[in-house]
Amino acid sequence: MARRRVVDRLRAEAMAGRRHALLATDLDRRPPRAMADPGHLVEDDLLRLVLMCTHPALAPEAASALALRLVLGVSTHDVAALFLVPEPTMAARLTRSKKKIVTAGIPFAVPDLAALPGRLETVAQTAYLAFTAGYAPASGPDLLRPDLAGEAVRLVRTVRDLRPEDPTLTALLALVLLQHSRRDARVDDEGRLVLLGDQDRGRWHRDEIEEARRLLASPVLVGTPLPELAGSYLLQALVAAEHAAAPSSARTRWDRVVALYDQLLALSPSPPARLARTVAVAEADGPRAGLAALDGVEIPGSHRVAAVRAELLARAGDRTAALAQLDAALAACDNDSERAHLQRRRAEISGAETVHPGG
Repeated sequence: MARRRVVDRLRAEAMAGRRHALLATDLDRRPPRAMADPGHLVEDDLLRLVLMCTHPALAPEAASALALRLVLGVSTHDVAALFLVPEPTMAARLTRSKKKIVTAGIPFAVPDLAALPGRLETVAQTAYLAFTAGYAPASGPDLLRPDLAGEAVRLVRTVRDLRPEDPTLTALLALVLLQHSRRDARVDDEGRLVLLGDQDRGRWHRDEIEEARRLLASPVLVGTPLPELAGSYLLQALVAAEHAAAPSSARTRWDRVVALYDQLLALSPSPPARLARTVAVAEADGPRAGLAALDGVEIPGSHRVAAVRAELLARAGDRTAALAQLDAALAACDNDSERAHLQRRRAEISGAETVHPGG
């Protein structure tokens, strides 16, 4: 029957591993439906599966979460971290979404290309979140998951090949290429975290940076008002481009970075963007200014606000408060590599005789 052919085809051709099995299990429970016209099928397996999860009958956030969990294999814990909610809340949302697919009779079959325009924004947001989960995993042993981040980059490129004049996809591809270009410099030979300011910029992938720059100069991003999501991706990409253009952290135009974050927060405010702006403010104007910018920033369940506050306090000379914030960050950190970095930084601050203000 058609349903069995869909499941068999997914099992044979789609992404290997647990994420594939998860989706196939849910499809097994669906009533039979006819396959789409093979002449109009989406040929890329990953995009096909993401489109299947991002049906417009589901709310965009629910659809993205479902695709991240079932297709891309992101853990429920890390999906929850991406959406800034507790893990039990996300687990309940995922369960409700799967039940809705079954009980409401939402078509869950191999989609054709006609489905793409109506699901484009949700697919883009899913790819962005998948890249984030690979670039900065909330849990697990590794600082980054280059396989997941690389798959997200490929997904963005695949969709943009189908819609090359779309500004959202163009801006998003520039953003993920710029971020992904730094992957080899983010860890040292022993697998330890290397902060942006300490990275060997000779290890950044210049071909990806140059491709991103060409994308940022594309006519679809210049001269016309952009949709909100495209504008958000563009501003983030322009921040990354400032880092790529600077020969060192000290020579980065931090004033420009702060201004870009101000524009981003005016367009699409979020706690992670405020936190990133805090770091830029501290680099531009010193740790005290950074601490003032950090006031009121909260990311529930994340260790990163406490970690940034600890670093700024240390630079401002308040070692006792810095150590207390590092302890709070360590208590909240579920990523082994970042935890090890925080422990090393705690030992450095604890063992320092003095911490010079403004350092």
